[in-house]
Amino acid sequence: MKSTALPDELRAWEAAGEYLRVGVAAHRLYVRSIGRRDAAPGSTLLLIHGFPESSLSFRHNVAALSRHFERVVLLDLLGFGLSDKPEGHSYSLFEQADLVLEAWRQLGVTGGHLLGHDMGDSVVTELVARLGRGLLPSWLEHGFQSLTFTDGNMVMELARLRISQTLMRTRLGAVLGRLSSYAAFSQQVRSASGGALPDREIELMWAAVQHNGGRRVQHRIIRYLDERDRFQNSRWLPALAASTAPVHLCWGEADRVAPVAVARHLRERVCPTARLTLLPGVGHFCQQEDPAAWNEAVLRFWDELR
Repeated sequence: MKSTALPDELRAWEAAGEYLRVGVAAHRLYVRSIGRRDAAPGSTLLLIHGFPESSLSFRHNVAALSRHFERVVLLDLLGFGLSDKPEGHSYSLFEQADLVLEAWRQLGVTGGHLLGHDMGDSVVTELVARLGRGLLPSWLEHGFQSLTFTDGNMVMELARLRISQTLMRTRLGAVLGRLSSYAAFSQQVRSASGGALPDREIELMWAAVQHNGGRRVQHRIIRYLDERDRFQNSRWLPALAASTAPVHLCWGEADRVAPVAVARHLRERVCPTARLTLLPGVGHFCQQEDPAAWNEAVLRFWDELR
């Protein structure tokens, strides 16, 4: 990896973490574990980022989260951020869940509070489905203490996909990925956001996408939405409905791509005991647009669980 080509913020983020070899192909996954490795599951927070982001999306949150949790664990999913981005790969949500579990195993995680954002929500629901079916590995003996979902299209019929997302799932996807520019990327991200996402956050997101040839695999990664269509009602939403873990739905009210109607549907039809927190004036990338409000909202939920 040529870290010298990375912006300073990404290079500093990289230096604070490490790489693990995961999966049959031994791909490199970037991980960062903050705090005590021997922290109890109840004091451990596991974060899974969204598309087209990376663990860096939580850079304005980790300090506040670390004051509450003794350990905070982040990673870059395969195809994202600092992790490997193999061409010709399927990037299935099922494999992403496999690789997340393998990374956690290597890091000595035995359970914790779980938070996902955007695509990360889908990875979380697959992990919940495995828990409900008794398919999680025995070393994850303490399971998930709570589940927090933030701004993800977990109910596809309510999603408001951008034109670019739709086109990337067609035969044009590979070409569009290779021809994409910062100007086009910035416009797409702002269109999805609905909130005031700072320019620097978009610049860093773009740098992470470009790193290691990431533009060449975007059309493959976004096919996770096809899996969302296929398994949403048969596997993932039923698993969430059956889960006994405390659930928090934390949503930006201005989200244009995963509108607040998704969170309301989940609260009313899937997990009626869930807490629903809406952040006024905040869009899809809520943890970056208004970190203080997001931090306060998610921490309040965990405070009340104690």
